Amino acid sequence: MNEAAPIPAQPRTLLLNGEDNIAVALGNLEVGMTTAQDATIIRRVPRGHKFAIRPIAAGEAVRKFGQIIGFAKTDIAVGDWVHEHNCGIGEEHGAFARDYAFSEGVVPTQYVPKEFQATFQGYRRANGKVGTRNYVGILTSVNCSTTVAGFIATEIERSGILNDYPNIDGIVALKQANGCVIDYRGVIFDTLKRTTWGYATNPNMGGVVMVGLGCEGFQIPRFKDAYKVEESETFRTMTIQEVGGTRKTVDAGVEAVKAMLPIVNSVKRETVPASELMLALQCGGSDGYSGITANPALGVAADILVRNGGTAILSETPEIYGAEHLLTRRAVSREVGEKLVGIIHWWEDYAERNLMEMNNNPSPGNKQGGLTTILEKSLGAAAKGGTSPLTAVYGYAEPVTEKGFVFMDTPGYDPVSATGQVAGGANILCFTTGRGSAYGCKPTPSIKIATNSEIYAKMIDDMDINGGDVLDGKSLEAKGQEIFDRILEVASGDKSKSELLGYGDNEFVPWQIGATF
Repeated sequence: MNEAAPIPAQPRTLLLNGEDNIAVALGNLEVGMTTAQDATIIRRVPRGHKFAIRPIAAGEAVRKFGQIIGFAKTDIAVGDWVHEHNCGIGEEHGAFARDYAFSEGVVPTQYVPKEFQATFQGYRRANGKVGTRNYVGILTSVNCSTTVAGFIATEIERSGILNDYPNIDGIVALKQANGCVIDYRGVIFDTLKRTTWGYATNPNMGGVVMVGLGCEGFQIPRFKDAYKVEESETFRTMTIQEVGGTRKTVDAGVEAVKAMLPIVNSVKRETVPASELMLALQCGGSDGYSGITANPALGVAADILVRNGGTAILSETPEIYGAEHLLTRRAVSREVGEKLVGIIHWWEDYAERNLMEMNNNPSPGNKQGGLTTILEKSLGAAAKGGTSPLTAVYGYAEPVTEKGFVFMDTPGYDPVSATGQVAGGANILCFTTGRGSAYGCKPTPSIKIATNSEIYAKMIDDMDINGGDVLDGKSLEAKGQEIFDRILEVASGDKSKSELLGYGDNEFVPWQIGATF
């Protein structure tokens, strides 16, 4: 007598909100499988992708997280794979309209009493700011001086002299691609000036040598005058033309660095409150799990930091497009909310002027990982910002002065976005990834959080934290606390995976907004 064939286990799927008409596949779904939502799969659904759990008529909104992520291009049957072939952002119906309510039901932050606030071991600077690292930076005013800056850093490293200064984390040459054919009255100059000064004054910088060519548009004297900065024991400038060529400038730069090493090394870590942390929130190589695991878990960590008096910076404006109406409701004032909406409208115009559309983001890799539209990606990306009130909105690389949860206008491209945040003062960074982004940025340490267990195991040398165990039952609250604890450890000097690999020398990428002549 033949035994009956075993009944296949019900596939793992996830319905995120009762208003949703799609669910997420937690494993590959094959034709004929029946899910917990009583949907029989009629077309293969890859892991991390979506399938319809109710009939969706052409033109009807597709909902995930209880929010609109797109509109059906055709009729979609129950059990069908929902992706870019049958779901778009509805351009044919005009722009997707959002209800920009402002400061609607903002819940004030419940701060941890000062005596119970979390602490870390940081470097207290003379101006009162606190660093998590202690670097010497070689900054450049123009691409023409980047090779010399690299030579200076290489000579210092090759000499072995840094071994005599254990409180210094290293030397980094921050090379840039522009600096010359720009109008000193224009947006490129202003942005580059602000970004460069932001790095020079980031609390993770103990000392800076700035190197120029001499004839470039981004003149060092004009830069110094703008910020009323004088030469000092820890801030030196020089130009190749004035010093007398490449070799002499390298020698002069090396001597300038050597002279400041004892001063930079003199600081020691001390116990400081977590309110001194400014956390940059980043995601890259996102997938269908990003908005379910790592991003909301990082949002929990951001909320914990805010309750401890610290600051969390959400950025990547094109990647909150379609979710900004959720942020305006958290704005502490109508003015803050309207500033964010004004930035969104600028981006819509910017995309149109450059013959592009906002839905050009997600990337091909994002789509392979299960993300279909920018609306879907943005809802997941915005989750990094937690639930705290939005206290301020900043332009690119502007100094962040408000505490709490803030937003900075940046592109979605990770190196450009993170450069703006570090220039704004971020002294620690968390970076979520589902496809497996490899990223680090000196002088600010980067903590990598995988959205799924597969990429965490596959790229274990790059990933600091596995967010995939949220799919296995770990609560977002517990994962958020784990992330926050790791933030404190890394801020206190424990190296992140990207630091151990040596990332960060090539990730200084200021945003080039205006015209280059």
